[in-house]
Amino acid sequence: MKIIFCRWKSICEAGITNAINRLGYTLVPLDRPFESVDYDTNYLKALAELIQANPDADCVFSVNFQPIIARTCKVFKIPYLSWTVDCPQFQLYSETIDYPTNRIFLFDRMQYEKFAPYNPDCIFYMPLGCDLDTWDSIRLTVQDHKNYDCDISFVGSLYSEKTRYNDIEKDLPEYMRGYVNGLIDAQLNVYGYNFIEDSISEEWAQEFKKYADWIPLAEDYREDTRAIVADTYLGYKCTEQERIRVLTAVSDRFNTDLWTLSKASMIPKIHNRGGADSNNMMPQIIKCSKINLNMTNKPIKTGLPLRIYDLMGAGGFVISNYQAEIPEYFEVDKEIVLYESIPDLLEKIDYYLKHDDERKQIAKNGYERIKKEHTYDIRVPAMLELAGVL
Repeated sequence: MKIIFCRWKSICEAGITNAINRLGYTLVPLDRPFESVDYDTNYLKALAELIQANPDADCVFSVNFQPIIARTCKVFKIPYLSWTVDCPQFQLYSETIDYPTNRIFLFDRMQYEKFAPYNPDCIFYMPLGCDLDTWDSIRLTVQDHKNYDCDISFVGSLYSEKTRYNDIEKDLPEYMRGYVNGLIDAQLNVYGYNFIEDSISEEWAQEFKKYADWIPLAEDYREDTRAIVADTYLGYKCTEQERIRVLTAVSDRFNTDLWTLSKASMIPKIHNRGGADSNNMMPQIIKCSKINLNMTNKPIKTGLPLRIYDLMGAGGFVISNYQAEIPEYFEVDKEIVLYESIPDLLEKIDYYLKHDDERKQIAKNGYERIKKEHTYDIRVPAMLELAGVL
């Protein structure tokens, strides 16, 4: 098995690379950034030359679907496998997802159900995974405990810097701002069902678009205005508000560490520890935290984000917001703990901080489930088999 791996510094590329090597497959890397994910002559030329230099390659692979790779693979009639780890991912609106050479794997079932009809034989559902062997190789030192031991931690963005809604909020009519605020407040009281897109009409979305810093998609894209407004403007804003409100409530009662590059001055009692390198710091933070929080980005409507697999794969005890697909893969309260409101979260934090043995057993159970069913060493062959190249 020979795989041409188009790498662009995605967070999970290192783990997938490690798995490919452990599995004994031959990996041919193309480490090159995109000038454009749609039309990049230099990228196309570099990939074409690599395919021609490796006529025995079985497939081309990338994290997230990239139209420029799809175009190249179509010309050479070589299977193009992509595993999407982001939601939303604008490239999925490209008509290039229709190509018969594609093998597109999506981790969120609602995302899959939306895009699969465009190419039903070539788009698949595939949950994410974990580079367990790498996490296992990390041994905590005395200095690690000194640096990272804590009761509760959250590693990640507060989304304030990612939320395009913040840049246009002041320009919106008052009635529109009021509707958005009410919609976000309502959504934050409901876990397991994202109704933001269902709550805005096409007319409302088109009106909102007039005030937005709208970046038009390429001509060969199916632009879904409602979905883009719901996900990248309102969804990201909802994520920001959830994380601020949850972390404010938690840090008001408990000793809480936040690892982020976002501004966090609006959460006065939290310990803002700054940024955390995903490979060289985050595993140690997870292992040294009694409780690891997960708050899923709202555009991920039903699926499990990569962070859950990383937290559990590193042996961490996890309390996460409810996501509809979590009970399909993990036993709730035995492998992972879910919360359905802020008061519920506070009660569960208080309980598990007082019950060390139960907390540690749940973390161990979760780790064992990851080891048995959810590693990259399991996922990669599964994708290759579904793609018909293994």
